[in-house]
Amino acid sequence: MRTALVIGTGLIGTSAALALSRRGVTVHLADHDPEQARTAAALGAGTCEAPEGPVDLAVVAAPPALVADVLADAMAAGAARGYIDVASVKGGPRRELEERGLDLSAYLGTHPMSGRERSGPLAATADLFEGRPWVLTPTRDTDTEVLNLALELVSHCRAVPVVMDADAHDRAVALVSHMPHLVSSLVAARLEHAEEAAVRLCGQGIRDVTRIAASDPRMWIDILSANPGPVADLLTDVAADLEETVRALRALQSADADKRQEGGGGIAEVLRRGNAGQVRVPGKHGSAPRAYQTVAVLIDDQPGQLARIFADAGRAGVNIEDVRIEHATGQQAGLVQLLVEPKAAAGLTKALEELGWAIRQ
Repeated sequence: MRTALVIGTGLIGTSAALALSRRGVTVHLADHDPEQARTAAALGAGTCEAPEGPVDLAVVAAPPALVADVLADAMAAGAARGYIDVASVKGGPRRELEERGLDLSAYLGTHPMSGRERSGPLAATADLFEGRPWVLTPTRDTDTEVLNLALELVSHCRAVPVVMDADAHDRAVALVSHMPHLVSSLVAARLEHAEEAAVRLCGQGIRDVTRIAASDPRMWIDILSANPGPVADLLTDVAADLEETVRALRALQSADADKRQEGGGGIAEVLRRGNAGQVRVPGKHGSAPRAYQTVAVLIDDQPGQLARIFADAGRAGVNIEDVRIEHATGQQAGLVQLLVEPKAAAGLTKALEELGWAIRQ
């Protein structure tokens, strides 16, 4: 691939353009908002000048509701040899294109499974997709050249290609992305009018659950409008589970010992199912989840503290598999949880203590 046209210079489009530009591809940028395209160009994502002829690959990074229109216009103009989109929903846009009677041999629907809470070109990074799944949904009609161009794009972005059926993809993202986002928003909404004294007690658990609720509502309305059925089906199941959970909690309030026992069993079953589902979440690099041991270190909220502790762990010969930070309420301090291989935990603890770090059990 020598040339590309990125149509839509938001977070995803600009990030893909940055990755392509860094690997020597000449990238042309287009957006309905020229100022946004100029911002992406200023970041090094490409040029706002129109290509002189068809490019190798056109990447449509428009909201799901607009993908079919943008693709149809690009195809009619003969903008590229191959066309892909990066929308988070795949079945709907393809059916819209089919209904228009377009030749879809040069088109491939794709979806990079990566993003951030922030949107727009200023939030973009060339490494946004590194190590992340990038779904490709080819059909029997997809031209081999287009598939190869898409795979080359995925390679340039250092993502991991995953081939799926379009409708299976939409059901999958409803489960692992769209439904969880709404549940996170519902939990966060409980905080909107909560008493300040209660909100000040927020710890890492509530931060974890509500983190994705900070995303742009306009973007999520576009996403959910394109995939409402599968999301509604999942939320129906969640609602049934919630009703059962409420009944179990009410039973725990009963003066009747048998009802309390029944309620306790119901809550235990919910927690058991949660454990069973959570362990299926892939671990590092998409591998099977592994059990790590936590070494908790108290640090001051000062510049360079994290760099020091990572360097000290490295000198101790310990690889930090993951890290979590819990900030102390009302104090300029925090608890850094270093997740390491169980066999390395004791050695790391000793090494950090000898260097003056405060370890918390």
